[in-house]
Amino acid sequence: MLGFFLFLAFLGAGALLYGFYYYGKGLPDYTQLKDYEPPVMTRVHAGDGQLMAEYAIENRVFVPIKAIPQRVIRAFLAAEDKNFYHHSGIDPMGVGRAILINIKNVGKGRRLVGASTITQQVAKNFLLTNEVSYVRKIKEAILALRIEKAFEKDRILELYLNEIYLGYGSYGVAAAALNYFNKSLGELSIEEVAYLAALPKAPNNYHPIKKTKKAVERRNWVVDRMAIEGVITLGDAADAKNKPLKVASRAQTEFVKAPYFAEEVRRELVSMYGEDKLYKGGLSVHTTLDPTLQAIAQRQLQKGLETYDRRHGWRGPVAKIDNMLDWQTALGDVKSPKGAPADWTLAVVLKLHKAGVSLGLLDGSNAALPFNEMKWAREPLEDQKVGARLKQPSDALNKGDVVWVKPVVENSKGDKYQPNTYALRQIPKVQGGIVSLDPHTGRVLAMVGGYSYAHSQFNRVTQAKRQPGSAFKPFVYLSAFDEGYTPSTLILDAPFVLDQGPGQPKWRPDNYSKKFYGPSTMRLGIEKSRNLMTVRLAQTLGMDKVSAYAKRFDITPNLPEVLSMALGSGETKLMNLATAYGMLVNGGKRILPTLIDRIQDRNGVTQFKHETRECPNCLALNWTGDEIVPQIVDNRESVTSPESAYQIVSILEGVVQRGTGRRVRAVGKPLGGKTGTTNKSRDTWFMGFSPDLVTGVFVGMDTPTPLGRKETGSSVAAPIFRDFMKEALAGKPATPFRIPDGVRMVRVNARTGQDAQVGETNVIWEAFKQGTSPSQSNRVLEGQSDEIVSPGDVDTGGGLY
Repeated sequence: MLGFFLFLAFLGAGALLYGFYYYGKGLPDYTQLKDYEPPVMTRVHAGDGQLMAEYAIENRVFVPIKAIPQRVIRAFLAAEDKNFYHHSGIDPMGVGRAILINIKNVGKGRRLVGASTITQQVAKNFLLTNEVSYVRKIKEAILALRIEKAFEKDRILELYLNEIYLGYGSYGVAAAALNYFNKSLGELSIEEVAYLAALPKAPNNYHPIKKTKKAVERRNWVVDRMAIEGVITLGDAADAKNKPLKVASRAQTEFVKAPYFAEEVRRELVSMYGEDKLYKGGLSVHTTLDPTLQAIAQRQLQKGLETYDRRHGWRGPVAKIDNMLDWQTALGDVKSPKGAPADWTLAVVLKLHKAGVSLGLLDGSNAALPFNEMKWAREPLEDQKVGARLKQPSDALNKGDVVWVKPVVENSKGDKYQPNTYALRQIPKVQGGIVSLDPHTGRVLAMVGGYSYAHSQFNRVTQAKRQPGSAFKPFVYLSAFDEGYTPSTLILDAPFVLDQGPGQPKWRPDNYSKKFYGPSTMRLGIEKSRNLMTVRLAQTLGMDKVSAYAKRFDITPNLPEVLSMALGSGETKLMNLATAYGMLVNGGKRILPTLIDRIQDRNGVTQFKHETRECPNCLALNWTGDEIVPQIVDNRESVTSPESAYQIVSILEGVVQRGTGRRVRAVGKPLGGKTGTTNKSRDTWFMGFSPDLVTGVFVGMDTPTPLGRKETGSSVAAPIFRDFMKEALAGKPATPFRIPDGVRMVRVNARTGQDAQVGETNVIWEAFKQGTSPSQSNRVLEGQSDEIVSPGDVDTGGGLY
């Protein structure tokens, strides 16, 4: 008998060794786990650390084992593998228990029960398939033994807790904590930890909403296991089991709303690292976005586009309901057009009366639309004109019309409305963009590329190429200042004719006012946006120099050397022009616009940073205030002299105080800027700045068409800039523009540019470089017209202004 049993033992051992050999050959290389990095989501943060966007194929946040709270670790061990730190990859007791259960279930059609340790689950998840068979279980066991010999327990557990799928699109415990409870791992309560530890077996069977009863039962079982294993006390377990299962939708997580900005960052990341790295690499991206300024920019751009749109009439209802007997159902069936703000809603006209309109809302309630809140809805005519004023609501609306409405609290005079009062709205046809950046670093603080990202993902800040009109003129004058001209230099403002060659009509630019003012200072040329002065100056300087400055300031790389380009007919992007204005206000230093401050990999190692200047003494561990403040070397390239840059800034400040940008004076802070409008008002701009903030606004139709008679950069774009800057600078000191050492301020007559005399009232402070003075600016720059034309002989055809 002894010999027989020894024979059986040897036979069994041989069979076991053969099985290990047979099933072990050709298994995946388990050593690859040593360098394994699971796909991890990339997270994009705003400048203040708030989450802005996430990009992932598998929704996973990788957390090192040392950073995972012990309660979370011990909860999973209690539920999944209490002997994890004591077995060698296979739990013999667990295997024996599973064999007995499976024998009992023979013939009952139940799924086979496994006895997988955490190590075996790692082997299955990383190296095998989910096939249910004894062959896979054998392979799983073999790999588990090999893994245990090759890796430390903590590494195996780290792989498991970060790889395992826990439902709700969550890969790993950190992502599950966020998706189920909107918390980090360290913030989870006992019952929440227990619920996560209940999910590995079959997360779909314990769905917190669809299968709440089963989920609670499984969670409470884990709570009991935690108490048995000494993770928590019996009292804590009793309290946790009595708590309801409450999950927080991930949609409740606060994301900074900046879709145009986030998409631009995503494109940049793809170009830098590729899509695989973006969606799997676990990058941590710190952007330049200021959420407060972004919210202001979004609100004011929408407001400005809506204001323009309402000036040009009512384009009709969204839909029409014929059967008003069941209007609520019919209203619910209307497909909502994309692009409406979140606080708008669809409503149907139920009744019209003299005081206004009775509306029906989606929830079946009634609301009021006062006549005063729809008076703008006049009939649109050709050339962006509108028809006669409304006399009654029926002039614009009819019963059954489905329209957009927005809740209002008070009218334009400040009188309060009754609750449930709405104003008529329509999604604008016009589009635009706004961008705001730091002129000293190029950090983009806010960017909105259109009225609504849901309606159009095209970014008018970074993708649209449009003519800047007079917003380009400051760079023509800047090139003159670098050549020795002064703000008091006189230029002839008179008709100008250019022979364009055989078969071509003669070019006759004109001022917007259709008037001519004779010799005028260069300051007035910009403040009043005189086209003819700019043309004569560009002709005198040479268009090659103007083109070189357009390239130097990154406005247009290859501006054609054609005289009309001096009036802003060369196309550029809003981002480029805003950056160029930033170089003016920062004293002529080159900056590159950036949306990203820093990028770190999954291990926190910095892969990219926008700031390239070195400061070895900035990393002080303890700062007492007695040390000398480190000085950072300014390595920015100079694109113009600080003196010339300030002369332009001073003149652009005059544009706001006395010129075409007078609407902006309402901000009440030192500001400079320039309007821009192109032929027939197809493009309207306002480019402006404070000493530490540059903001550019563009408004126009996506397919360039006229915006309407008398619509200019001053009437369309400037109000958006004004309202944005008013909010952005609220509560901040009125910082004056910084005057460089090489500039002296002289009192001059604002019209003639010459030294101010005693008793004169029209006097301003003018900026002159050292060695120059008003008395040196008496000669009139005339340019060379191909014809001598008196103002009455010119048949003008409009122009850029």
